Amino acid sequence: MNLSAPTTPVFLVSVVLAILAVLGTAASIPVVSGNQLWFALIAYLVLFIGNIAKGL
Repeated sequence: MNLSAPTTPVFLVSVVLAILAVLGTAASIPVVSGNQLWFALIAYLVLFIGNIAKGL
């Protein structure tokens, strides 16, 4: 399996989702609060797919 660096948009989407997950624990964000685990998992899944898929 060849890994490649994710593109900048994929990386930024992953970072934004991870930051929302962390902020959801400290603040009351309507969609995020209560779903922080899912936001964190989706962030890492997006980053994982960005590393595996070449050119994505």
